[in-house]
Amino acid sequence: MIRRIAAVAATAALVSAALFAAAPAFAAAGASGTVQLNSTVAQTCTVAVTDAGATLNILSGSTAVTVGTVVETCNDGAGYQISVSSANGATLKSSATGAQPISYTPIYDGQSAGSSVNVVRSSAQFNKSATVAVTVPANAQAIAGSYTDTLTITIQGR
Repeated sequence: MIRRIAAVAATAALVSAALFAAAPAFAAAGASGTVQLNSTVAQTCTVAVTDAGATLNILSGSTAVTVGTVVETCNDGAGYQISVSSANGATLKSSATGAQPISYTPIYDGQSAGSSVNVVRSSAQFNKSATVAVTVPANAQAIAGSYTDTLTITIQGR
């Protein structure tokens, strides 16, 4: 029994010593430390394009017909550029026999500049809405058929 009490006492002493060894040391008065925080935000520029499903009138012409809407988002503090480009060089083309390409003018957010449009934004924008429109001059001699083109809207941070 004495051996058992001695063994229990020895075990208690070892546990007590281990607890004191694992106890945190207290910092001296006035001591301090620092933690450095770091993070990175990646540049993200996106456009969400919605086709308006508009039909253009080639025979009598169409002026500034809204053909789509765009929601721009770009977190580049220096701004960004929107480019509107045409697959057919700003012409509506038809595969109908004898059909000639019909030129038009693309308009982005009220700005146009010939067959393509480049709009520069000077700061970051989030969920900015813009319209895409087209002006087609009247062509009473257009050949019967379907005329098409595709506009691509691209965004790029500066």
